[in-house]
Amino acid sequence: MFGENIAGFEKLPQTVPHFLMESFRRNKNRELLHHKVDGGWIRLTGKQASEKVKNITLGLKELGVEKGEKIAIISENRPEWSLADLAILSLGAVNVPIFTTQAVDQIRYILENSRAKMLFISNKKLFQYAKPAIESVESLEKLIFFDELEEKSEKITSFRALEEIGERVRKKKSDAYENLLENIKTEDLATIIYTSGTTGEPKGVMLTHKNFTSNILAVSRGLPIEKTDRSLAVLPLSHIFERCVFYILCSNGVAVHYCSSYDQLASLIAEVKPTVMTAVPRLFEQVYHKIVKKGMSAGGWKTKLFVWALEIGQQYWKAKEEKKHVPVSLAAKHAIADRLVFSKWREGVGGRLRFFVSGGAPLSKKLAYAFWAAGIPILQGYGMTEACLVCANRPDDNKVGSIGKPFEGIEMKIDEKTGEILIRGDNVMLGYYNKPEETAKVIDEEGWYHSGDVGYMDEDGHFYVTDRLKDLFKLSNGKYVAPLQIESLLKQSPLVSQVVVVGSGRKQVGALIVPDWIALRQALEEKGFDTKNLTNEELCEDPHAIKLVQNDAYELTKELAEYERVKRVYLLPREFSIDKGEITPTLKVKRSVIDEKYAEAIDEICGTA
Repeated sequence: MFGENIAGFEKLPQTVPHFLMESFRRNKNRELLHHKVDGGWIRLTGKQASEKVKNITLGLKELGVEKGEKIAIISENRPEWSLADLAILSLGAVNVPIFTTQAVDQIRYILENSRAKMLFISNKKLFQYAKPAIESVESLEKLIFFDELEEKSEKITSFRALEEIGERVRKKKSDAYENLLENIKTEDLATIIYTSGTTGEPKGVMLTHKNFTSNILAVSRGLPIEKTDRSLAVLPLSHIFERCVFYILCSNGVAVHYCSSYDQLASLIAEVKPTVMTAVPRLFEQVYHKIVKKGMSAGGWKTKLFVWALEIGQQYWKAKEEKKHVPVSLAAKHAIADRLVFSKWREGVGGRLRFFVSGGAPLSKKLAYAFWAAGIPILQGYGMTEACLVCANRPDDNKVGSIGKPFEGIEMKIDEKTGEILIRGDNVMLGYYNKPEETAKVIDEEGWYHSGDVGYMDEDGHFYVTDRLKDLFKLSNGKYVAPLQIESLLKQSPLVSQVVVVGSGRKQVGALIVPDWIALRQALEEKGFDTKNLTNEELCEDPHAIKLVQNDAYELTKELAEYERVKRVYLLPREFSIDKGEITPTLKVKRSVIDEKYAEAIDEICGTA
């Protein structure tokens, strides 16, 4: 039965530190938190993690932090992030996470808007980046660095020094931490997470302890999480997805390994050999394209075998997923493909993975089928900052293309008039910080949160997202286009690195595409075109390159309605950037910015009204 590892948690006070500190107690001798630094692993047992949280909590209290005050964190993934988070919450203070990729003006806005009293920051390099924002915030009294610094000042202290302060307090009064913990209530505010702000300034989402603990219980009962599992935390802990997942896994006694950057991912997956892991479609797309690139470049019979295995895998898993009879001949072919090709895929992700959970954007069916056929299950889920983790497919009840069924205690329905997905439950936020009018726009009188996503529910109760309400656009002929679904198809092309589907108010749909330069050059050279002396900018204007990508785009969208097909593309020489305001720190496209910045290019490929 799922949820065995959290048996009895319902009787605990419904707060995050109560849940996680109880898990640390139950697993006091097991190594739960792992971080690789300078080639060696730092490992913390449940007992060590518990003691550190207590010391940090008391250290913060000694520095003057009171219940309800705001403490910010800006750091890459590392144990200190989680330990500081738990200490903040243990005081009844409020954690304000900030992405390391956030623009400086947004860092300033978040610190000022939340009136953060202190800031945890990982290292000197990140401080230099954020310094212009930090120095102008009057409310900030103290900066606490995870890494040791040479310079000292009244405003700067180190994480180690903070622990030492707290340890001295504990020696004088052994129950000081427990006394503080008694003051935390279920309904207390735990965090303010500022949304990415695809339109306008970021909004601070207020989440209570109950929002998180209800999610821990619901997801633990819905997914087969085992105490013996190993996880790799790849997505930023500043993001609601990874943060909820950390709380869930840690509560279940799962060993968490921190990945501080995507550059480490390949080596850490091979070394850690995770059994459960969360990721976004972008990661799967990159892995898939690398696999395809390697398979197609093998040459001769190896390439033919690879192409054959891909096709067999698609046929096999589609038949299984649609609950059709799998012919004996197809099953035999899949067994051969598995032994010769797909077994190598599994080794590429450590060889022990039981399942991935994917969220944040749609994952194309083709990619999902490929991974499932390779024995790497991807369970697509759904959530958002305002409602934590809402639903997901289950290993024994999976429908590729759907976001699954809601977790226990969470209600979902489709608005009959707009097709919008509505959500209700203990997982839904308290509201937007200091923005009651904005809150009233998304949470109605009956407590339903209006997600902004358009979708439907099938006859079996599985939900599907078709697009964002605000992302839908209308062509000049009056037809509405859902760009997310088209983009998920285009991302299947190995020639595509990034894509934005455009055409609002124009005659036809088009796509702005940042190519995968290695794949594009290789494809052109295979056709006899020399690209050695061409820059990326020149490649974008090369008619052969444009035609190659354009043909791929048309082939991938030819099954769509005529008005949805991508017939023309525009190649861009650089990736969409957070710094230039084109995408958010969570990699969501700011479509209004793209439409304005690339208006001439869009007119060229989509025509004017």
